[in-house]
Amino acid sequence: MTVSVDLSKYLDQAYESSTLEEVLAAPVSALTGVTEEDAEALRKAFRIRTVSDLGKNRYFLAAQAMVHLTK
Repeated sequence: MTVSVDLSKYLDQAYESSTLEEVLAAPVSALTGVTEEDAEALRKAFRIRTVSDLGKNRYFLAAQAMVHLTK
């Protein structure tokens, strides 16, 4: 089953035409608004190097779950 989603508003222009697999393997700086300095801070603090790492990080997942519980 093919699913199409427009992620361009979340990605830097250089990654807008990337596949989902390519985006997940990309550095977190591929996300709109995340600078190289931000990416380095995430790497140092949480060992996050890729978009996939960010999405799987237990601290970010816990914070997201808490937010959803308040809705």
